[in-house]
Amino acid sequence: MNETSLVTGANGHLGYNLCKLLIDKGENVIATYRNPKNRKILSELGCETLPVDIMDKNAMIKAFQGVTNVYAVAASFKMWSKNPIKDIYENNVEGTRKLFEAANESSVKNIVYVSSVASLDFTKLPAKESNGYNTDRRNWYYNSKNDSDKLALELGKKFNIRTVLILPSAMIGRKAHQLSYSNRLVKQILDGEMIADTNITLNWIDVKDVALGAYSAMKKGRNGERYILANEKHTSIQESVAIAAKIFPDLKLKTPPKIPKPLLYIIAFFMKTGSLITGKEPLLQKEYIDMFYGLKQDYDINKAKTELNFSPKSSKKALTEALNYIKNEWKH
Repeated sequence: MNETSLVTGANGHLGYNLCKLLIDKGENVIATYRNPKNRKILSELGCETLPVDIMDKNAMIKAFQGVTNVYAVAASFKMWSKNPIKDIYENNVEGTRKLFEAANESSVKNIVYVSSVASLDFTKLPAKESNGYNTDRRNWYYNSKNDSDKLALELGKKFNIRTVLILPSAMIGRKAHQLSYSNRLVKQILDGEMIADTNITLNWIDVKDVALGAYSAMKKGRNGERYILANEKHTSIQESVAIAAKIFPDLKLKTPPKIPKPLLYIIAFFMKTGSLITGKEPLLQKEYIDMFYGLKQDYDINKAKTELNFSPKSSKKALTEALNYIKNEWKH
């Protein structure tokens, strides 16, 4: 094949699996990374690797030379930071702007941009692309995904670059060189750290299904369209723990009790206070309670099914495989 595909953030969970898929499909692949320590991780792929920071436009222009297809995977996936505007919002929004400007100057023809279900309107369920955007502005990560999603579509149109957006839910499974946010949740289940059901549901999706969805989006996705890559039905925290308990009875995992909303607010307050001291992300945040308490994260994925032939394994199967992977194989 004459075309070359470049994947930003190739050392990440989705980026690595996507590179592996593209190579298996016989494509010429360039895998980019920001941290030099991650170069060794990518060496096993057997493709070209380049150091690229999405905040460095000149580095992207250089990397994009001769590239036809860009998979824009790199992003700041943080739910909390002491300086969320700089660490999360600006990195995601300005990084998107610079990536499209660099792609325009390098004559890139196609971009599959990895957005998130965080950019969906959850006031109507099941959530779907045509419902519009999430109007809740209480969380900087969600703000960044909403605004960068819109910006990607605007710049794709402005620069006449075919742009297709994919919106994954909670990606889990192999292979991971470090635990992603969602895989860490799976590990917390195994470690018995899910001690309370916060009435915030999850929508598990296998990372390999998302990688295949991204590939399909590049091949057949319509220009300027958004595609949800998720499962149709949510899984509660209690259901997730029950699945793990059945697979690993020796862990003696207990079903976490549901905690009243007022008590969750008190817990979130003390966790926030502790995080300001330690610099570590709190396990529970007030705005998450406000945004997602009682929300059933169900999605209408008919568009992806029809146009991308998206057919993910069930949420239960994805979680079962992820639990086995992290319990038996993840040694880091």
